[in-house]
Amino acid sequence: MRILLVEDEPRMVQVIAKGLREHAYAVDVVGDGDAALYQAAVNDYDLIILDVMLSGRDGFEVCRELRARGDATPVLMLTARATVDDRIAGLDSGADDYLTKPFSFRELLARLRALSRRGNEVRPDQIQVEDLIIDLAGQKVFRAGRQIELTAKEYSLLEHLARHAGQVVSRAEIAEHVWDQSFDPFSNTIEVFVNRLRKKVDDQRAVKLIHTRRGQGYILEPHSDGSPS
Repeated sequence: MRILLVEDEPRMVQVIAKGLREHAYAVDVVGDGDAALYQAAVNDYDLIILDVMLSGRDGFEVCRELRARGDATPVLMLTARATVDDRIAGLDSGADDYLTKPFSFRELLARLRALSRRGNEVRPDQIQVEDLIIDLAGQKVFRAGRQIELTAKEYSLLEHLARHAGQVVSRAEIAEHVWDQSFDPFSNTIEVFVNRLRKKVDDQRAVKLIHTRRGQGYILEPHSDGSPS
């Protein structure tokens, strides 16, 4: 899942970005409102964390502009301004949630999970494909009842494939949602991570789950060993 973090306080940026990446989020960081609007226009984000107190356009203006141009990406506002009027202003500008500083990082994660469940479809707490179970809240993966140890990026890739189980997911879409703006589209990074997942998820299994569709992308669906993939 890819997040745009809009924050101009360097220490806060460091803490939030580091924590999110450790929890399998891809994070792009900008420090002002104009840059935030540009990034949101050229990239497809799953969530936006938006500080209110920014130089130039403040968070309220940024959020209003996003909504005015039809961008429905969930927005979580961060601010030290904790009055009722400030919270109302944030929500009226189009924000989906409002978190005041200082805050617990665990609460930030919980609010992001809640926002990710909103939308046209209610997202479950876990995804199951065959005997593979992904615990979304705990970010844990089990196959046939045994836990599989994954890195944060491996987990993020597997979760994205699982959220689109039965559908072919292109390299471009994976890069857009699992990696941040530093990703090199000409590298073989995605192939490397898919192969790592195959070794951890499918090795020694009669039913394989992770498959390549040449020229198209990757798909997570069950096929017996030896069947076309």
